[in-house]
Amino acid sequence: NERDCSIQRRHQKVVEEAPAPGLSPELRRAMGEAAVRSAQAIGYVGAGTVEFLLDARGEFFFMEMNTRLQVEHPVTEAITGLDLVAWQIRVARGEALPMTQDQVPLNGHAIEVRLYAEDPGNDFLPATGRLELYRESAPGAGRRVDSGVEEGDEISPFYDPMLGKLIAWGEDREQARLRLLSMLDEFAIGGLKTNINFLRRIIGHPAFAAAELDTGFIPRYQEQLLPTPVQLSDDFWQAAAQAFTQSQQPVTRADDPSSPWAARSGLRAGLPREITLHLSCEDQDRALTLGDIDVHSARLKGEHLLTEHAGVRRQHRAIRRGEHVYLQWDGELRRIESYDPISAVEASHSHQGGLTAPMNGSIVRVLVEAGQSVEAGAQLVVLEAMKMEHSIRAPHAGVIKALYCQEGEMVSEGSALVELEEV
Repeated sequence: NERDCSIQRRHQKVVEEAPAPGLSPELRRAMGEAAVRSAQAIGYVGAGTVEFLLDARGEFFFMEMNTRLQVEHPVTEAITGLDLVAWQIRVARGEALPMTQDQVPLNGHAIEVRLYAEDPGNDFLPATGRLELYRESAPGAGRRVDSGVEEGDEISPFYDPMLGKLIAWGEDREQARLRLLSMLDEFAIGGLKTNINFLRRIIGHPAFAAAELDTGFIPRYQEQLLPTPVQLSDDFWQAAAQAFTQSQQPVTRADDPSSPWAARSGLRAGLPREITLHLSCEDQDRALTLGDIDVHSARLKGEHLLTEHAGVRRQHRAIRRGEHVYLQWDGELRRIESYDPISAVEASHSHQGGLTAPMNGSIVRVLVEAGQSVEAGAQLVVLEAMKMEHSIRAPHAGVIKALYCQEGEMVSEGSALVELEEV
């Protein structure tokens, strides 16, 4: 029995702990004994997990039993030092376990978080795409990462969106929590939306640190855990411009290797050097100009941008991947890319408009046809991705002017699906 404490978003757990914080040893023991009796009552042989619900009075109630190891089994392995997968195989082969229930050790505290390809800012919808950047935290005592991906992998809409799990163990809960927070800070992921920043806000929240946990944790602190996007600061854009410029590969002309015009230094004949950039980050864009003085205000050393402002020196992680630069700012890794305002205007003019796909996926049902009148909230199209179905509904009453999809078709995020004319 894992006897864990969980935080959930929607129907899916994202954080697990063992032992559950705030529970007395007597209560934990009672839950463990109840789990064992449940398995014995049905003659169950094999690995399994029993889950309970705990109320404010300290009473617990049976919820379900899963006849398998669950995603959170590493927290049990961390505090017991046992390999539950090996035990599962032993049982399947008819072998006896090497110790009894009373001999199982319980040491320290462990916390696990699940890393998902999803967009917390868009109702946690699954995200697909290429892992352009993927770096796990450094190995060490009390640190464990279970993952099945690597940099360059394509995350498709056909499988569960979980990328991996981070597990931290400590002699007490606070040590485990701080160790996990450090692991999250060291992770670097880019190329698609993930919940890593959401996880970091949970583990770093004062209420989580105080173990003030219940099923209302996320909605209670939603403003802190899922903050409304704000305008990126001038300091960020200056640092972004420096990181973007200094990380660019030098260009050499084949016909004139020494040509000063091929350099990315902003050389101008008879004038000071100047570089003009149009950059985009998180649906915001900015035009910037870097002059001779600006060029020396920050220095890129390896994959770290060293800045100095008002006498304060800072170091920011800055990693280039192709045409993108990932810059660590205020605890979050942000993707920066070059922005062409002319192309953006042309694209907006050519867009067909209407309701679009919120994620990559497959059209499983088209429930309307061109010319049909619909009421506000009517279901128009059903999109499936990563074992989830998402309904595209009419935001207002109207007439279906055009359909741009059909059942069985794969569509990408942002693709126009239905054009609805308001009446």
